[in-house]
Amino acid sequence: SMQRRLNRMLDSSHDDKLLALVDVEGFVPKEITVTVKDGKVKVLAEHREEHTTPRGKECNYKNIMKEISLPPGVSEDKVTYSL
Repeated sequence: SMQRRLNRMLDSSHDDKLLALVDVEGFVPKEITVTVKDGKVKVLAEHREEHTTPRGKECNYKNIMKEISLPPGVSEDKVTYSL
């Protein structure tokens, strides 16, 4: 399950400075935006697909938006992320 996979990732990281894991499966890196502002980390992932079918044009759209507050004393310019 997704929760089991995330727990394994957390257990294997051994990083006591890890703030959050966000599952962005199904998105490519250029579809993901991470911003740090006003004491919060915001993760936005957006994916859009357009198909032409015999009945017309179809558009599939999905997005994820997560907002995580930084712990007290954590400087915004010290935040890093990886995909």
